[in-house]
Amino acid sequence: MTAKAPSKLKSKSTPQKAKTKTAKKARSSRSLQEVVGPEVYRTWVSMLRVLVPDGRTHRLAPLLAAMLQYACSVAEDKQGDDADEKSINQSLMESTETSDPDEVKDLLHDAVAQLFKDAGVEYGRVGARGQQYSIADDAYSEYVYWFDMPWE
Repeated sequence: MTAKAPSKLKSKSTPQKAKTKTAKKARSSRSLQEVVGPEVYRTWVSMLRVLVPDGRTHRLAPLLAAMLQYACSVAEDKQGDDADEKSINQSLMESTETSDPDEVKDLLHDAVAQLFKDAGVEYGRVGARGQQYSIADDAYSEYVYWFDMPWE
């Protein structure tokens, strides 16, 4: 009887793993491509693939923030089309109502991570002194302060 117990345990744990993979897959399926369309998205992927490896974070973060601003503009035009509160369109609309980069990250990071994954590049970086930082995190700050003009 002891020989059967491990197989029962194994069969019980297998469906749990399958559920986890399904849940991850459903969450990561949110893509900015749903908003901006395949042509623009392919252009963004191509740009990131070329620019990120040798690019400076302080130049790449505003680029990514501009992509998010554009996606938000397109999402505003489609606002009535998508009532799903978990959609990327809805998250983009909600992101315009906050001044906290961490809230923007909570709303959009899965789609931003997917963009970088599709481009085959990393958004995470390590500085010369070993400190870790992120192009994406810097971009969320740029996005939040997009319309600020401190010189006025």
